[in-house]
Amino acid sequence: MGNTLKFAERQKDKLKKPQDYKVVLLNDDWTSMDFVVDILKIIFHKNDQEAERTMLEVHRNGRGVAGVYTFDIARTKAEQVHCLAAKKNFPLKCVLELA
Repeated sequence: MGNTLKFAERQKDKLKKPQDYKVVLLNDDWTSMDFVVDILKIIFHKNDQEAERTMLEVHRNGRGVAGVYTFDIARTKAEQVHCLAAKKNFPLKCVLELA
């Protein structure tokens, strides 16, 4: 019983919380503000005020954080952004950064 407990404690110490990643939208001169707001609402589930605020952050600062997720979710959301932007012929891009 004693060895099993020590093993379980060692295993617990090795487990780490997955790292979070920021999905950062990058400003460009062609993507419409309305499209960015739509992206924030559709993909990142922002309400109207949050989407508007984040879009203005992207517009004014050249970049804005759309959300923070584990790597797989962040990557999927970035791919969704790129796919929807391409369908609408917008060059909108986003990058992942460690949170």
